[in-house]
Amino acid sequence: MLFDIIVLAICGVLANCDDWPDIALFAQKREAWFRRFLKLPHGVPSHDTFERVFAALDPRALERCCLAWLREVAGLVGTGQIAIDGKTLCGSAGSALGPLHLVSAWATQAGLTLAQVAVDGKGNEITAIPELLALLDLNGALVTIDAIGCQKAIARQVVAGGGDYVLVVKGNQDRLLEDVQNTVVRGLDGELRSGAVRTFTTREENHGRQEERSCVAIEYAAGVRDRRLWPGLKVVGMCRRERTVNGHTSSEVSFFIGSRRMGARRYAQALRNHWGIENNLHWQLDVSFHEDASRIENRHGAANFALLRKLALALLKRHPRKDSIARKRKTAALDPTFLAETLTGAMNLEKV
Repeated sequence: MLFDIIVLAICGVLANCDDWPDIALFAQKREAWFRRFLKLPHGVPSHDTFERVFAALDPRALERCCLAWLREVAGLVGTGQIAIDGKTLCGSAGSALGPLHLVSAWATQAGLTLAQVAVDGKGNEITAIPELLALLDLNGALVTIDAIGCQKAIARQVVAGGGDYVLVVKGNQDRLLEDVQNTVVRGLDGELRSGAVRTFTTREENHGRQEERSCVAIEYAAGVRDRRLWPGLKVVGMCRRERTVNGHTSSEVSFFIGSRRMGARRYAQALRNHWGIENNLHWQLDVSFHEDASRIENRHGAANFALLRKLALALLKRHPRKDSIARKRKTAALDPTFLAETLTGAMNLEKV
């Protein structure tokens, strides 16, 4: 029966359901279709049953099962780049607890969530990231993390797992930030050895918006005073983005350290992929799945429903139909064939 409930919930979230009553109603209206491949010995569960089951279900256990299945459906071999970032579920706050904060590992090329760890508040990300890394196969992966994860122990854990890191450096590491900035200045002034400094610039113009992105990657770690405390440190650098919209120009500058020998173009792409998690994951969860509007307060229930959203998003992205995620969700609600195609991916549809 647990299997049936989980499948019904996944299908419901795919089909534009944003809470337990929505899922129960959708399953009731599609009961005859679901009975083609589910037993449902006691009929479709009520919304209270869905709520109780997912409140009692260990999020880590559900995550292991669902994400392993998703990786198989997606045919994911290796992980390439893993972006780690957190998002607060604003509506999950209750009278006793603040909103739940989820730290996710995102495979940027495949568009899949690989794992997630729940914490109370963004400030606890530093303790959540090592726990999240321990769940992942880091061998050969390039792990990108924003400044909150720029910690020596985290860098050590990534390298020990067989991966490489790109860590954004900000004021929480004052001495490191100063050393990286000084090295970049020296590199741009021609004071470092020939070949150590690499640059890459792109320019784009779309819909009246002009954007220039430039990256400097310097294979010279001697300027970092604490370099021996950062395992595998080989590259320091800077990325700058300048955007002009309607005659107004704004710019952003970020500094980074990395353990992989690669050029400025690849570092620029890695950082752009990392920041893309906002549009490709967090924005979609809020806009297409209304995550911030969810009022599920139970910690396990909120974490499990968040996992269902991420699972549904990955499946919908993989469907080749050229529609928005929101429109695909509506189509899944109306068209059982489309729902079956989305649910099964490349697998055989004959049993559905």
